[in-house]
Amino acid sequence: MEKLYIEQTKGTPKIDFDPDANILVLWGQSYPENSFNFYEPIFNWVDCYLVECNAAMRIKVNLSYVNTSSSKCILMLLDKFEKAHQNGTSITLDWYYDIENESELECAEEFEEDITFPFNIIPLSQEI
Repeated sequence: MEKLYIEQTKGTPKIDFDPDANILVLWGQSYPENSFNFYEPIFNWVDCYLVECNAAMRIKVNLSYVNTSSSKCILMLLDKFEKAHQNGTSITLDWYYDIENESELECAEEFEEDITFPFNIIPLSQEI
């Protein structure tokens, strides 16, 4: 399976999914003009990855800003991981936040509410 890499822009996060390392990274801000169009190829890639994945995976996230439509897409993405976790895939999510930005912490805490796999909320001052 090929790596999925999407360069970060002003309104879209960097997407760096490495199937060989089983590390998935979302980093930046998320307020694309059409969130579903931006996230759709990511959903498709993750669907294929989860079918092939048989190793523990780690997800690393830092989103300094997420608009409402992106939040829905990220929830859809987290739902895919949640279902995989419930079917036996080992998943750990590390959500990094800037300690100077309280809304980043609140955002992480809101996403954490519906997740049962390990979800670590980590200040960015800690080593990544």
